[in-house]
Amino acid sequence: MSLLAADYSHCAVIVIDFQNDFILPGSPTEIPGSYAVLPQIQQLLQTARTQHIPIIHVLRCYLPDGSNVDLCRREQVQKEAAMIAPYSAGADFPLALKPSTAPPLDWELLLQGGFQQLGSQEWAMYKSRWGAFFRTDLEKFLREQDVNTLIFCGCNFPNCPRTSVYEASERDFRLLLAQDAISGLYEKGVQELSGIGVTIADTITICGKLSQ
Repeated sequence: MSLLAADYSHCAVIVIDFQNDFILPGSPTEIPGSYAVLPQIQQLLQTARTQHIPIIHVLRCYLPDGSNVDLCRREQVQKEAAMIAPYSAGADFPLALKPSTAPPLDWELLLQGGFQQLGSQEWAMYKSRWGAFFRTDLEKFLREQDVNTLIFCGCNFPNCPRTSVYEASERDFRLLLAQDAISGLYEKGVQELSGIGVTIADTITICGKLSQ
């Protein structure tokens, strides 16, 4: 097997920032095109659950005082309006993407860096900046799950998904991007990811590989 080839027997699905404040139509902080990829993410997660593949929902939240917010957004959060506030509906993610028995998000645990179990092979985690690996235990957690391949999907490729993919590449994970299950993707970004060894595929193709 090529060093870059996906190892579907040791993979995990990483869902980045697919939270209501960012994806729901009409939200003041809606990121255009995000809600449209919900069906593909749902299909990917349903397949992963059937095949007992780990799923990590990577989430952000902004404290009202702005203390955990990127500098470029801190003043906006402090002066204007709350967004993705802990325990708010906006910081949650769509019911369609949750396991049927998932408990409410435990933001106290998440903000302390814990991994909250949502299903038999499904967890939520919090990240404080663009990248899912920045000051988190994500790499350690994935290694403990015997994962060497990551399948990325979620919200707004230019920012958090893109950063997280590059961080994963730096840690020698094999990488796939579900191109129709991520918002904000553009042709130059596809070319750049291909250049660092990321496999680009659609959801149907990935689900077919997972089910083999």
